[in-house]
Amino acid sequence: MLVSGNIIKMRAELADPVQYFLPLGENELPMNDHIGKNIQLSFTGQINCISCGKRTKTSFGQGFCYNCLQTAPEASETVMRPELSKAHLGIARDMDWAREHDLIDHYVYLAVSGELKVGVTRHHQVPTRWIDQGASQAIILARTPNRHISGVIEVYLKNFFSDKTNWRSMLQNKDVMEYNLPEEKVNAYQLLPAELQQYLYPDDKIWKINYPVLSYPEKNMSLTFDKDPVISGMLNGIKGQYLIFSDGRVLNIRKHNGYFLNVTVED
Repeated sequence: MLVSGNIIKMRAELADPVQYFLPLGENELPMNDHIGKNIQLSFTGQINCISCGKRTKTSFGQGFCYNCLQTAPEASETVMRPELSKAHLGIARDMDWAREHDLIDHYVYLAVSGELKVGVTRHHQVPTRWIDQGASQAIILARTPNRHISGVIEVYLKNFFSDKTNWRSMLQNKDVMEYNLPEEKVNAYQLLPAELQQYLYPDDKIWKINYPVLSYPEKNMSLTFDKDPVISGMLNGIKGQYLIFSDGRVLNIRKHNGYFLNVTVED
C-alpha cells in the first residue's frame, strides 16, 4: 500500500499502548498496524511550510519557511520559552491567536522520560505533550491562568530539575532511577517562592504511558531525510515522535514537518 503527502507530527491517542497515526496530506496512516512489518518512507525533495503552505528549500523550526519563522504566532519564541510571553500585557505577534493559546490555563508538570524533568503545556495538550516527549509517567504540579506564569515557574524550577529530554535514553527506555512523583511534587512546591505556591495543582494523579514497542535498541542512530531520502526497514516500535527500526535506527517525524513523502507499507 502506498500513501503520499506532506507529513506533520504523528497524532497520538492515549491507550494501552498509545495509538499513533501519521498524517500525510489529507490521509492518515494508522501506524500501530504496521509495527513488526516492513515500511519504506521516500522523501520526494519537496518541503512545504506548515503555516503558509509555500514551498521552501529549507525547513526552519520544525516545519516553517523563513518568513513564517519570523512572523507566524505559532513560531514565536514563546513556544519554546513560555516565560517570554507578554500576551497578558496585550503584546503578541497575533493577539487573537494568543487569546486562544497563551491566555488560557497552563500546567507545569514533572515527567519521567529518561530522567525527571519539568515542563509546561497548555491544558488541552494533556496527555499529548507527554506522549510527544516519550514520558513514561507524569504528574501535574501547578495550574496557571496564562502561559507567562507557567513559564516563570518552570524557569525557577530549572535550577533544580532538568527541562530537556535525553532522546537517546528515552528511546533505550532507560529511566535513570525510580521516582516517587507525589513526593517530587511536594519537593518542587517547597522550592517555589510563596507568590508561585498559590498555583499548586491539588490532584496527585500519576499518568502512566505505555508505548507500542516490540523491543528497545541498546544503541540508536538518528536518521534524517536530508541525508537519507529513502528510509526503510522493519518498524520495531514508536515512542515519542520517533519511529524505531529493528536495527536501532530511529527517525524523528516531528523534525520533518512539511516534508512530502511516499510511504509504502505491507498490507
